[in-house]
Amino acid sequence: MSHISICFAVYQNQDSLEILYKRIVAEMENNFSPHTFELLFVNDGSKDNSLSVLMALREKDPRVKIISFSRNFGQGPAIIAGWKYAKGDVVVNMAADLQDPPDQVPRMIREWENGNEIVVSYRKSHKTSLLNKITSRLFFKLVLPGAPSGGFDFALLDRKAVNAINQLKERNRFYHYDILWAGFRVKFIPYHKAKREHGKSAYNFTKRFAMFVKAYVNVSYLPLRIMTFLGFLFAFLGLLYAINIFYAYFAYKTPFSGWAPIMILLLFIGGLIMVMLGILGEYVWRIFDEVKGRPTFVIKDHFE
Repeated sequence: MSHISICFAVYQNQDSLEILYKRIVAEMENNFSPHTFELLFVNDGSKDNSLSVLMALREKDPRVKIISFSRNFGQGPAIIAGWKYAKGDVVVNMAADLQDPPDQVPRMIREWENGNEIVVSYRKSHKTSLLNKITSRLFFKLVLPGAPSGGFDFALLDRKAVNAINQLKERNRFYHYDILWAGFRVKFIPYHKAKREHGKSAYNFTKRFAMFVKAYVNVSYLPLRIMTFLGFLFAFLGLLYAINIFYAYFAYKTPFSGWAPIMILLLFIGGLIMVMLGILGEYVWRIFDEVKGRPTFVIKDHFE
């Protein structure tokens, strides 16, 4: 007999929570009656009635556990909180909006019983806009080349993997990378992400782009290496141009009209320097944020 924790990051999901609860309980009781389980809902500062719905579910089922943040900290911190406070021998994190089908959970648990320490359900298809599909594929191609191209959020972790990831102390985390970084045996299985029937996604293009920048800077030093390469390249080109000017000076071939290329070079190199400073600023900001040492999230209420 094992204890299974299923964690949900909840944000403005009042309409889907009761349906989700009934479906996941039915899956667990019908397929894994020998095992015990808990449902850990992390309320990420929802402004609707999500917390009230969760409290009503808890009154009739003590297997429902609730962590409520003091404000909205984001999906990543909510998932990390679930890993930290889950008590199961295995921990599953999934969406609370019913886009991750509950009937996928038994498949993941069986893969774990077969010896896989991490089971990732990746999106083989999802009923979202074409733009979201393209940006999602591009995101994971650039940030996690070894991951399925459709990306993933739905994952199962063995207790050993959870304990390893919980030792990480960074604030600016990219939890997909953390899952694969842990180094345990991973099994990828596909699923079809359902269309969102309740509520509206909080991830607009601006938030998706901000998440890309955060994730890419977190997992890659490539921007810094590109800056180093460009610095050497333009230094070399500048040297060649300086030699040309030196020759032109002694050959009396320095027309007054040379003001134009000089201005072009100044503008181009000045722009390049600003881009480089911006990239450096992204890394410096993260160093500053880590040095402050603030917690990733603040818990207002915890109902075990």
